[in-house]
Amino acid sequence: MALQALAFDTFGTVVDWRSSIIRELEDFGKAQGVQRDWAAFADDWRAGYPPAMDRVRRGELPWTKIDDLHRMILVDLLAKAGITADSDTLDHLNRAWHRLDPWPDAVPGLTRLKRKFVITTLSNGNVSLLTNMAKRAALPWDCVISAELFRHYKPDPEAYLGCAELLDVAPGELMLVAAHASDLRGAKRAGLMTAWVDRPLEYGEGRRRPSRIADGEFDVMAADFIDLADRLGA
Repeated sequence: MALQALAFDTFGTVVDWRSSIIRELEDFGKAQGVQRDWAAFADDWRAGYPPAMDRVRRGELPWTKIDDLHRMILVDLLAKAGITADSDTLDHLNRAWHRLDPWPDAVPGLTRLKRKFVITTLSNGNVSLLTNMAKRAALPWDCVISAELFRHYKPDPEAYLGCAELLDVAPGELMLVAAHASDLRGAKRAGLMTAWVDRPLEYGEGRRRPSRIADGEFDVMAADFIDLADRLGA
């Protein structure tokens, strides 16, 4: 069975969410005349994302897109920090997740991979977020696929299998590319091929979160997207 398409996790794998969010929070702080530990705030904002998705999975919340989950977390964090802002300001800050910068190798690596394979997102981010991110960062996707389309967040199998179905390929002809072992394991359980890409700076300099990965656990182990393109003959 020949590999036909690559599906990419985005936050942390394609884009540097942490540096981008810290920058946006610093701009917000200057505009509001407040100073906080914005790096810690960014980490807390991101840390609220998995528990919020779990609330959707458990049925405590109805299906809720990531933009709305991010806003709920943001409102709570600002309240705890004693910061007030009007609705328009909150909306703009929340859309910082639409304005994330790509890792330096992302665009050239994706451009090479696109020559040989169909390339798409497969992210928990909603469609408008992923589309706006791609437009701003010049990410050359063939299409934008989101968990929003399936109303199942990764690592639910419906997301991986739904992506393969939309692309009209067998699960074994689709490879998930991610910097997160849990995502790759979910894809592997669903029958997809898997490629690990190392992102040692995702959580900042000196704050690496090592993943315990067994030898041969994933089909490809790559240092970045350029290395991935080399390994896949693109």
